[in-house]
Parts: sequence; C-alpha cells; structure tokens
Amino acid sequence: MKTYTCQCGNTLYFANSLCLSCQRPVGFLSDARVISSCDVDAAGNWIASHNGQAYRQCSNYVKQNICNWLVPVESEQKLCASCQLTDTIPDLSKPDNRKLWFRMEQAKRHLLYTLYKLELPVIGKRHNPRGLSFRFLEDEVAQALYNRELTVQNTVLTGHSNGVITINLKEAEETKRLAMRELMNERYRTLIGHFRHESGHYYWDVLIKNSSYIEPFRALFGDERQDYQQCLETYYANGPAADWQQNCISAYASMHPWEDWAETWAHYLHMVDTLETANEYETSLENRLLSNPLDPDHPHTASYNEESFGTLIDDWDKLTNLLNSLNSSMGLDDAYPFVINPKTQEKLHFIHLLVRPL
Repeated sequence: MKTYTCQCGNTLYFANSLCLSCQRPVGFLSDARVISSCDVDAAGNWIASHNGQAYRQCSNYVKQNICNWLVPVESEQKLCASCQLTDTIPDLSKPDNRKLWFRMEQAKRHLLYTLYKLELPVIGKRHNPRGLSFRFLEDEVAQALYNRELTVQNTVLTGHSNGVITINLKEAEETKRLAMRELMNERYRTLIGHFRHESGHYYWDVLIKNSSYIEPFRALFGDERQDYQQCLETYYANGPAADWQQNCISAYASMHPWEDWAETWAHYLHMVDTLETANEYETSLENRLLSNPLDPDHPHTASYNEESFGTLIDDWDKLTNLLNSLNSSMGLDDAYPFVINPKTQEKLHFIHLLVRPL
C-alpha cells in the first residue's frame, strides 16, 4: 500500500501512530483516507497537515492503543469508521488478548483500506441491518480437575453469516495458525487472507445475490444453490475435486461455488494491494514500472478495464516470480504458492469488471 510524508519529510506508513523523526502524532484520516502527521492545538484537537482539518483520536486509540485512526471533531462518534465495525472484542482480562486484538484490528484496517480504494460499499450493521460487522472470538476451554489439562468445549469457526464476519482469535497467533496450516495441508494461511476471504462472502451477497450478475456468476463458478453442507462433508471426506488445479485457485475453492468465489475474491485483493505497494516503491521489471491497479485516476471505460486487466495479470506474474525467487534465496516458502490457470483468470476478470462498473 501507499506510504505518506510527514511535515518534516520523514516517510509515514499505514500502521504509524508517531513520526519517528520529529515525534509528531500520526493518524489515519477516516474521511480523507490517508495517513497524516498532526499538530495538537490548545483545545487538544489534532490538526492534520494533509488538509488542515481538526480531528480527535478514536476511543480505541486513546484508551486501548490498538488503533491509529482519527475521527473528525464534529462527528458524534467516539469510535473511528473501522472500530465501529467490530461487534465483539476478545476478553481483555486475559494477558495476551490485547496483543491479539491489535493484530485483528490491524488486519481489518488493511482490508478496509483496499475496499475503500476499490470504492466498494462499507456500511456497518449499526447503520444498516444488512451491513457488515466483525466478531473476534476465542475457543471456550475447560480445565479438568484431576489432571489440570485444558480441553476445548466450544470451537469458534471462522466464517461469514448475514454480514457478520467471525474470526477465531487463534488466527492472530502465528504458531497456532501455522499448526492449523499444517493440519489442513495448506501452503498459505495468513490473518489478512482470512479477512479478505470472508469479505468475499459478504460482497457476494452485496454484489451478486439477486442481481443481473447471478447467471454469469453461475456460468463461471457453478450453481451456488447446491447443498453447501453436503459439499462441505464431501470435501472433507474425499478431498478436493480431482481437476481443481485446472479450474480453481486453491483446493478449497473446489468445495462449493461460494468458496470458489471467496477464494478468488481474496486473491484479487492480494493482487491489487501488493501491486500498489510495488508501484509505491517504484518496482520495475523488464524496464517497466509495475502499475498501480488502485490508482483513483484511472478511467472507468470498457476499453481501459480490459487493458488494465491484462496489465494486472502480466504484472502479477512477473512480481510473484520475483517474490518467490527471492524467498527461495532466503530459504523461505514461496510468497505466492499458487498458479493462476486460465479458468481462474476468467474468474478474476469477472471480479475486475465487477468492481470497476462503467
């Protein structure tokens, strides 16, 4: 994603709350959607260098130090636009949960940044029953009296239902997430990946369900009306479809058309966000600067949309080859352990045109 510049000339990053050079406070302006350094006036207002407007810290910035977003002073909201979307937070009486909550919110803010850049509707359930909300929950455990061992009584399933995205708190613990990745035989499992995937389920309801796009969707992804629970049981009993590598971006995507959509949606967000970052750092391959697919100045025309998709796929292929080669040189796993087959490319094309309406 993009970087920003402090008044002193120092570079500011999306997660910054302080300029490490001049010590000015820093925050994300929830209305202008940029990171800005600020000066604090006599009334305690934060005056943003970006636009000279007055802001105050999100309540979770002041009280919990798990947020770095600002709220316009005239707003009646105590929480920023991101924190308002969180319906349930972890139990903060447990010593590690504040750190894990911070990681959850940080990943959510990263997701929202990309959704804003794509100009997708982000409406919270507090304002619309059909809107979006997040719950960060942990497994319920009980301790056996005779041996003091902890056993899981109720497992929290990461997923989406009617606009509510639930993420199991253990996904914010790297060791537990890696253990789950091994158990599920996955090559890639990240916290931001969960947020992007589950947001795909939400935006299927918003963009596809009961719309003119439903038949084109079915032609590409399959008929979502088939029994989801039966497909789930078949997947875990028999494994992925034998031809998934020719038709899907991942094995799990072959489980049901909804999962194929959510997986492909997540990969589209991976692509545009990572390419924006590469463009911000002026990454050039084969003597050409990689494009920024989130540039707001790009025209929304049929010819440009087609051209930009070709550029997106070409740049992503070059960039991921570079990233995987660099990781290999460091003895690390591939940064992007996936192959975009022709069928998946068609699905990505569908999403690309969907989020860039004429």
